Amino acid sequence: MITVGMNYHVIEGKQSDFEEKFAAVLAALEAAEGHDNSHLWKDVADDASYLITSEWSDEKAFTDFIQSDAFRAVTNWGKEQILSDRPRHKIYKS
Repeated sequence: MITVGMNYHVIEGKQSDFEEKFAAVLAALEAAEGHDNSHLWKDVADDASYLITSEWSDEKAFTDFIQSDAFRAVTNWGKEQILSDRPRHKIYKS
């Protein structure tokens, strides 16, 4: 089991758009092989900063997902419309 932290910073005023898009991302995550659960967290000190924590059976399952067309479609939209900075992912192994 691994946990992945995916850090995102959105353009000011786009918080609601990001939160709504997360619902679609969550549906894609739940359909992904090896995915267990995911949660969206919002920084109380910076309401344009988010963290998605996601648990996976193994690193390969996560890597397969982030290389998928479903993930690519969501991230391309986010890169062009929502994000103010490049996303950062960190893998925590137990």
